[in-house]
Amino acid sequence: MNKPTLTLTCLALTVLIGSVATANAQSTNGVSDPGHPRINETQQRIDNQQNRINRGISNGQINATQAARDDAKLAREQNSLNRDESKNGGHITKAEQRHLNKRLNAGSRQIHRQRN
Repeated sequence: MNKPTLTLTCLALTVLIGSVATANAQSTNGVSDPGHPRINETQQRIDNQQNRINRGISNGQINATQAARDDAKLAREQNSLNRDESKNGGHITKAEQRHLNKRLNAGSRQIHRQRN
């Protein structure tokens, strides 16, 4: 596979992973509380990081391999948030939020380093 085709394939995979993560985040099973502040704050951080990755791709600051890795990390964080939320009846505990924020901080620093 030549380099442009590989890059486009990786970019398509990145978009697919991001759309699946977004679809998972938006699906509700009747127990989530969309007004819960800890969930909203954490979800907003995940969305912001996804937007930063997308802007990095469009600006050429992040290549497809880096974007795929970052999207996979964000998908894991989204899944973790969804598991914690369903486990606690639509809420997350302060400890779970701290743990997620710690991992999101590390991801944010990585995105920053890649873009600069």
